Amino acid sequence: MAYGIGIDTGGTYTDAALMDLATGEVLAGAKRPTTHHDLALGIGAAVGAVLQGVDAARVTRVAVSTTLATNAVVEGRGARVALILIGQGRSFTLPVESVSHVRGGHTYAGAEAEPLDLEALAVAVEGFRGNVDAYVACASMSFANPAHELVAARAIALMDPGAPVFCSHQVSELPGMEERSATAVLNARLMPVMREFLDAVTGALAQLGVSCPVHVVRGDGAPMGLEQAVGGAAHTFASGPAATARFGARAADGGDVLVIDVGGTTTDVTLVTDGRPCIVQGGSRIGDWPTHVSSVSMHTAGVGGDSWVRPLGGSASGTLGVGPARVLPLAMAADLPGFADPASWMGVDGATRLVCLDPAADAIGLGPSARELGRAVVARLLADGPATPQRLMADLRVSSLALDAELARLAVRQRVALTGFTPTDALHVARGLDLGDGRAALAGAVGLARLAGLRDADALCARVLDAVAERIETAVLRHVLRREAGHDMGGLLDARRDFSFLDVRFGLRIPLVGLGAAGALLLPPVAKRLGTTIVFPEHHEIGNAVGALLMAVD
Repeated sequence: MAYGIGIDTGGTYTDAALMDLATGEVLAGAKRPTTHHDLALGIGAAVGAVLQGVDAARVTRVAVSTTLATNAVVEGRGARVALILIGQGRSFTLPVESVSHVRGGHTYAGAEAEPLDLEALAVAVEGFRGNVDAYVACASMSFANPAHELVAARAIALMDPGAPVFCSHQVSELPGMEERSATAVLNARLMPVMREFLDAVTGALAQLGVSCPVHVVRGDGAPMGLEQAVGGAAHTFASGPAATARFGARAADGGDVLVIDVGGTTTDVTLVTDGRPCIVQGGSRIGDWPTHVSSVSMHTAGVGGDSWVRPLGGSASGTLGVGPARVLPLAMAADLPGFADPASWMGVDGATRLVCLDPAADAIGLGPSARELGRAVVARLLADGPATPQRLMADLRVSSLALDAELARLAVRQRVALTGFTPTDALHVARGLDLGDGRAALAGAVGLARLAGLRDADALCARVLDAVAERIETAVLRHVLRREAGHDMGGLLDARRDFSFLDVRFGLRIPLVGLGAAGALLLPPVAKRLGTTIVFPEHHEIGNAVGALLMAVD
């Protein structure tokens, strides 16, 4: 028997699936927390769980999907990049350290428009050297004639040996200098992120005795090799949603469906028509930048099972914010060092989160590049135990803006963990979910209801779950309207609940396919709102991992 393994690493969880390649049957699945400080740990834990009792030598195919590169763009992480524009006087707003303009470039016919100014290029590289990690050369009409980019790349390599150089013609053959520049810049910026991830994948597999080709799912669903993924990291944008769509296509049985994947931090909506994922050809937006990266047609909403719930508009307003920030659900926080009963702090002085040291913090340390405020936060937690952000602001005498930004950085690097009330906790209280400590979830609901001016814990949980359903419903409608009408009618959708004289409702003519561990509890109300049906295929909890492997074996 030959086996295949699918792996999906997201910002919250890493999933793995084991499949019999001859029959397509999923034999085992596992979900483990993503360990950002050492990705190999979470990957190894998930893969190790599905390999229990299996001869690892019989694994002949591995496929992975991930949102880590996309998350890095949103979080502003990655390599420092210098952009050299050849034959283009206009600057673009891109995530680079600096831009230098050099004369040169070609015409649409491929004829040289102006000689390459090598002297100006040398001056630019001399200024960048030591201050950047990688270079991008983008010349006017290089898709017609790449000569100036190739000469520039060779010159840069001679002046700054060891620094990688990306040429825009290598990532796109389409016109549109801004899009080609953005695609090449994001490839350069994300290369170390993707290399770290793929090194973690191969390292974890080697530890488990798995030695076979590894394929990475592109955002358009096509598989690529490891080195291709490192050099073309931007093409992993929408890798996770592509796997989502492929899993949903399996359930569509040749028909049309909308696939909804509820994760910890976000919810992804993808469309399958005639049994195949819809692909946006010619380019997608990654973060704020138009690119030439093809991807599945998708819409992402900043709401998931671990979205942070807090009152809006002051205490006792009854209005709740749900997401986009993520916290560890109270029901899952028992293992945090010093975690305190939510009844002792939830709602006190407006507190809705508790800051604890991450269990991995001792093994990681802060590192030499840690910020002064970060060191002060960790020192305070070591000395006196967990604290609310309000308490930390008072003890450290810092503003909420500065503290929130630093806590976000420390949480991404797994130095601290923030816990608070989430839709997952609401499901524990309102619908009997039993994945953790329901008592902690209930205590949090009681304290938050008091702070928000709601009648009791049941009223709070009903309000939270209704808000989640509305957010996901709006995401579905925006995605479908953009396809059907050419725009998403965002203003109308956001305001429709507050209209005095107009009753605006939409219905779907196609069914939904639900994915994600919390999907079975959060999505049926969405289907009801939209007047359609929903199915949850077997193994939907790890659907992305299954979808990734299906992409590689199709």
